[in-house]
Amino acid sequence: MSPAAKAPTVPALGVPAPPPLPEDLEALLRRLRLPHIRRHAPEVVATAKAQRWEPVEVLRALLGEEAAGRERSALATRRATAGFPTGKTFDAWDPQVCSIPAPTQQALRTLEWVHRRENLVVCGPSGTGKTFLLEALGQQAVEQGLKVAWFTLEDLGVLLRRHRADDTVTRAIARVLRADLVVVDDIGLLPVAHDAAEGLYRLVDAAYEKRSIAISSNLHPASFDELMPKTLATATVDRLLHHAHICQTTGDSIRLTQALAGAGVNPLT
Repeated sequence: MSPAAKAPTVPALGVPAPPPLPEDLEALLRRLRLPHIRRHAPEVVATAKAQRWEPVEVLRALLGEEAAGRERSALATRRATAGFPTGKTFDAWDPQVCSIPAPTQQALRTLEWVHRRENLVVCGPSGTGKTFLLEALGQQAVEQGLKVAWFTLEDLGVLLRRHRADDTVTRAIARVLRADLVVVDDIGLLPVAHDAAEGLYRLVDAAYEKRSIAISSNLHPASFDELMPKTLATATVDRLLHHAHICQTTGDSIRLTQALAGAGVNPLT
């Protein structure tokens, strides 16, 4: 392993910590906003001195720490900004439990459809893994450097009402669409207020052929006119489905199945 690839380690018990950086160098790194170099420089410098690194190796190690630290910070920011509901990822995903064909699951996980600005509709009965799949896809998108925004229909209604008063709805939707992927979860569980229906239409219309929208719904989009005014439903579904992959889930609720099997909780002791 090259010196640049070695992460600085915490000194072992009884081993003196590396001396701190000189104050002027510490101040300079603060001015240049290089926090990760500032944090790791004492260990890197001490290791370089002990192992007689070439100057270029020291530079490579320090810049590598800064780059890696910035990537970690950017990932944390993207994840926090996305507003995921639970933090579920594909690490806990069981593809055999999901009724969507395995090849389709693999194709979705490539995220090529997001890069092509295509949409995804996952519809089916409650408890069949729709939200889990969308969140895992969103988490994977964030890990690959993409921006994600997570909403419910109620969130869209609140957004619309908040910005309608000062006539900034268009700008608010434009800010949402700074994300590469916008997820709208759990359509069809609750009655849809007019503001929420309008918010969904405005989002889908503004994103059309520019950004990817992913939705989960208990109903197929063809039945959205049962939830919202027919005119809005028709216009929304027309734009949503034009470049969309539709995946339908089937079967019993995974949550209920696990609960009946006693797998929903840890055994009492």
